[in-house]
Amino acid sequence: MNTSVYIAKRYLFSGKKMHAINIISGISVTGVLFGSAALIILLSVFNGLEEVILSLYSNFTPEIKIEAKLGKTFNPNTPYFNNLHKDTRLFSYTEALQEKVFIKYLDRSYIASIKGVSDEFLRNPQLDSTIQTGSFILKSNGRPYAVIGSIIQAGLGVNINSEFSPLQIYSARRGGNNSANPLYDFNYANIYPSGVFAIQQEFDNIVVVPIEFTRSLLNQPIEVSSIELNYKQGTDLAAVQKDIERNIGKQFNVRSRAQQDTELYKTLNFERWAIFMILTFVVIIAAFNIIGTLTMLVIDKRKDIAILTSLGANKQIIKGIFFCEGMMISLTGCITGLIVGLVFCILQQRYGFIKISGSSTIIDAYPVDIKATDVGLVFLTVAIISAIASGISARLSIKGLDDIKHDL
Repeated sequence: MNTSVYIAKRYLFSGKKMHAINIISGISVTGVLFGSAALIILLSVFNGLEEVILSLYSNFTPEIKIEAKLGKTFNPNTPYFNNLHKDTRLFSYTEALQEKVFIKYLDRSYIASIKGVSDEFLRNPQLDSTIQTGSFILKSNGRPYAVIGSIIQAGLGVNINSEFSPLQIYSARRGGNNSANPLYDFNYANIYPSGVFAIQQEFDNIVVVPIEFTRSLLNQPIEVSSIELNYKQGTDLAAVQKDIERNIGKQFNVRSRAQQDTELYKTLNFERWAIFMILTFVVIIAAFNIIGTLTMLVIDKRKDIAILTSLGANKQIIKGIFFCEGMMISLTGCITGLIVGLVFCILQQRYGFIKISGSSTIIDAYPVDIKATDVGLVFLTVAIISAIASGISARLSIKGLDDIKHDL
């Protein structure tokens, strides 16, 4: 194979005058280069977008969430939950009480979800990054405040700076008697907004308030809808989840962050592989141009092939020459493309010169997250495709070998 590699290198890096075959080889290298660069760039950009989406999602989604299997609420004042709250690995332990409510603001109305949270909810350092207007304040001077989603703010036209127009929140009264006055069937409370947050549609339809306010509104002094747990960095969350599931009993659901919204994670994973497959198809087209290139090279080197066989070269050596030629063309394009793609990604990470259009976006430039696994995946994919294309070309190179020798 050393002889095959040596001759293939001579053909590829020949210093002779430019021929049509050299131009076609250059086109093949360029095709693989652009395909490889596009793969690594788009995968890295998708990684960056995925990281941004999941980081925004995690602002309101705990690492582990405990809910009742039956019913909307449960009593958190049990020995197990009290001991769980004392776990030294915990970063935050939030009791949450959530329900659908009717909101009225001036002459507008809206149906949304109200989520009452305990004080440890505010330990999340990323909450401020979700705020569009105002601040994430739930209590001040003993007075409760609400932070509302951007969809609610747009639907009601809420002015958070107004001290004269509170949100009027209505909740259906338990055991309502359908009296002549419908208002008697509702609990009612006022609360002033302190800020507007924006994450994604699933969360932007929520009003976040102190849990004491929700308890009073819903007349639910003890029970909660869920317990939300976040742990310190380095904690083995899978092991923690298994331990909780083993000890908590069968009447509760214990879900990880991915299990809380399986559709989001499935969609992101599907989109990632869809992008990869589409771009891989482009690389396949570029790589299989090598077959045409090597076929023309075989025709051009008929005399060389005949001389080599006369000197004792067998079919394996001839096949090896053109296989190595195809792999060199492909890998030259692949490695160069990876370098170009990685340089582009690094520059985008540092300078963000390609911007995201729109004034309402959370980030101004396309995010990039380079992963070594993606680099390896692109290289391996191109190498496999190239090996198949080069193998086909190598088999074609020995067809009609006897006729070539006879002609010469």
